[in-house]
Amino acid sequence: MANLKEIRNRISSVKSTMQITSAMKMVSAAKLKKAQDAITAMRPYADKLTELLQSLSATLDADSGSKFAEQREVNKVLVVAITSNRGLCGAFNSNVIKEAGRLAGEAYAGKQVDLVTIGKKGNDILGKSFTVIENNNAIFDDLSFEHVAEVAQRLMDLFTEGSYDKIELVYNKFKNAATQIVTTEQFLPIVPVASESSVNLDYIFEPSKAEIVETLIPKSLKTQLYKAVRDSFASEHGARMTAMHKATDNAGELRDSLTLTYNKARQAAITNEILEIVGGAEALNN
Repeated sequence: MANLKEIRNRISSVKSTMQITSAMKMVSAAKLKKAQDAITAMRPYADKLTELLQSLSATLDADSGSKFAEQREVNKVLVVAITSNRGLCGAFNSNVIKEAGRLAGEAYAGKQVDLVTIGKKGNDILGKSFTVIENNNAIFDDLSFEHVAEVAQRLMDLFTEGSYDKIELVYNKFKNAATQIVTTEQFLPIVPVASESSVNLDYIFEPSKAEIVETLIPKSLKTQLYKAVRDSFASEHGARMTAMHKATDNAGELRDSLTLTYNKARQAAITNEILEIVGGAEALNN
């Protein structure tokens, strides 16, 4: 009977876990809708702003290029790893941590590589092996363009001051609730993308083309980082919803298996008791 009690306790524990994972799945599904709408609405604007900036930058003379597009010998690299503050979202955080570690340990081996983390999980793991110069956990408490823009401005200052020669972003790009793509994206320096259409177009710019680029670049970089954080935020809820859905299904299968085991054990115990009663009655008759 002790075995039956143990199985009952396990069934009760699994049912409690199912309730928790099911509730977390529903919460993440509700948050995902809002986060997905935000990143879907933002992407066309961010992509068009980047396209315009690259087209203008491609037509500038080398001497009038922006300080944000300055190409240097890469000796000092800053990697910005965007994770989440919470776990229970499958491989969402570990994929970014693994890619950031690969960049710091392999891709830029022999160079000075420091990290800026956005999200507690990335800071907790990466901080043990690499130098984290800044951590921004509070961004997700009140996710807004203004808060992300402050971080982007600090990154731009580090580049223009010469503290780092290259800045990379590592984050999960949102595709759908079940798919998040680990993305490595160069933040600075800006690399103009030349195309025949941008070079051959003859426009009159007012004010000058260089002034327009200098005005657009800070705004474009802040928007680029905000888009990456928004992508990561939507991906987090998609990954958590998927992980909790799988956890709930697995808990259901385990509950059914334990229930079957319990019924078999109970049946066997009842059969043994009947056999003992019958055997005792026969012994008395003899």
